[in-house]
Amino acid sequence: MIKLYTAETPNGHKISIMLEELGVDYEFQHIKLPEQEQKQDWFLALNPNGRIPVIVDKDFDDYVVFESGAILLYLADKYRQLIPSDLKGRFDVIQWVFFQMANLGPYQGQANVFYRYAEEKIPYAINRFQGMTRNCYEILNHQLQDKEYLLGDYSIADIANFPWVLIHDWSGVSIDGLSHLQRWLETMLARPGVRRGLDIPIPLEELTKRYGEREQDAAKIGRSILHKSRKD
Repeated sequence: MIKLYTAETPNGHKISIMLEELGVDYEFQHIKLPEQEQKQDWFLALNPNGRIPVIVDKDFDDYVVFESGAILLYLADKYRQLIPSDLKGRFDVIQWVFFQMANLGPYQGQANVFYRYAEEKIPYAINRFQGMTRNCYEILNHQLQDKEYLLGDYSIADIANFPWVLIHDWSGVSIDGLSHLQRWLETMLARPGVRRGLDIPIPLEELTKRYGEREQDAAKIGRSILHKSRKD
């Protein structure tokens, strides 16, 4: 049994999608980020960095894994699914997981901060991080030009990148002209495991509604989160 500590974020969705695609037994606990539950002592004992997602493998001496990329690799190895067994194929997949962890995630995360949450709108920062995010999308689009999935077969590389590309509108980044990326998004959304994973920890319909509400009040939410973070 896997215990997942998660929230309604792209990194959280990576792991719920992975678990649903694997079809394994798991349970989840919704960590409420605006209330700073991830900074409480009990959670910091699981992840000293105070971030979701985290898993605890109940079948392996309560082994704890944090960082979404590491969790994807752990689960792929544990269940021997969604990653090739040969060395070349394995690292073909791993490098695209690392691409998301080192490039797409950080750039788009900063695009979200400056475009949505920052009280002061700084055009240079917004344009810089939206542009870097768009560049990542273009790289993914090129990779997908002759493939159904990033490496041909479905893998954790797709699961790592998909939840971030899915929220491109929230980040203010267009995917116009990226036909291969658009087709891949539709292919991913057609997978039952992906749809189920997006409903964890709250239904996607409710999350979509929240994003609409947050668009009207993003700066206020950002100030609240930053204020609470500074106190911890």
